[in-house]
Amino acid sequence: MNSNTFRVAFVGIDHPHGSGWRESLGELGEAAALVAVVPGFSNSLASLEERHSALPRFDRVEDLVAWGGFDGAVVCLPNDKAPAAAIELARSGKAILMEKPAAACARDWEPVAEEIRKHKVAFQAGYMWRYDEGASRLRAMFQDRRFGKPISIQMRWFTSDARRRGPGHYLFDRKTSGGGFFNWLGCHWLDLLPWVTGSRAKAVLARVGNLADATLEVEDGGTAIIEMADGAQAVLSGGYWLPRWAGESGWSVYGGDRWVHWNPAYPGTSGKFEIHGPQPQFMPMDEEFSLLPDGAKGYGGAKTVELITDWIRSAREGGDCRNTPESVLETLKLVDAVYASSASGSMAAVA
Repeated sequence: MNSNTFRVAFVGIDHPHGSGWRESLGELGEAAALVAVVPGFSNSLASLEERHSALPRFDRVEDLVAWGGFDGAVVCLPNDKAPAAAIELARSGKAILMEKPAAACARDWEPVAEEIRKHKVAFQAGYMWRYDEGASRLRAMFQDRRFGKPISIQMRWFTSDARRRGPGHYLFDRKTSGGGFFNWLGCHWLDLLPWVTGSRAKAVLARVGNLADATLEVEDGGTAIIEMADGAQAVLSGGYWLPRWAGESGWSVYGGDRWVHWNPAYPGTSGKFEIHGPQPQFMPMDEEFSLLPDGAKGYGGAKTVELITDWIRSAREGGDCRNTPESVLETLKLVDAVYASSASGSMAAVA
């Protein structure tokens, strides 16, 4: 560590993504270093790496703030604990990186967003797909109007069933987490949707619930049909349904001038595109395009390293990251609308 190293405190050691975040921080070399921890999770330290075991340790975020020897904190806490921690850090003037979704619902995040803006602290959220090269290329297609009129955006995300973690895991506890698949995992695509398309979600018609064998307090998946402000329709289907540690995800975008399939996890690549366009002069526009494999370690690979780097830049130079307190709030509002629509059996407006 040198005088230019960004000093990071880590809050929530045994979070499911905690070790991944710490490994991602290690990819930055001397640009960032862990200097303190707040265990969280009832002071559980089961996943704490030995190289970090001698770091200053604090029982509460308040105690960490009183110590003060850090520039910013990564907050990886359950939804019922994360907002209070973020408010304490914002009031101390420390930079904040929040694991998604940051809160159980929009109402719980609103006061946090206000405190972050009031105290002018650098903020970043764990929606790393905004930093993915494939997602950025898809966004550029929308910005260049290469789809013509956007018609349908079909998103899917299927992952390991609840038995992999165990139905008693805190992620499936309604009081702790607030929601299930859409709150914890589907939120990634719901967050990315307006960033990629440049259009806001207006209303949702959804059906979510326990569709697999496990009986959970929260939904294990479902389908949401989203009306976009530009007239396009987006559909997200997914759930905790695969009978092993595995995942399948991707997007298909259909427009008046072209259609594209994006597989972000295609083997041997950092994402693969199948692109189909018009047929001027009898020559169809068909292309397969793959991104080079990502060699970065940690949670999310290179895109997370870029996310953390942008956070540090924001803390030192000012200006927003691609994720903002307001974008996190908009995503939570959309998740809230998914649940409201499913509960009422009718379309719900996005607040």
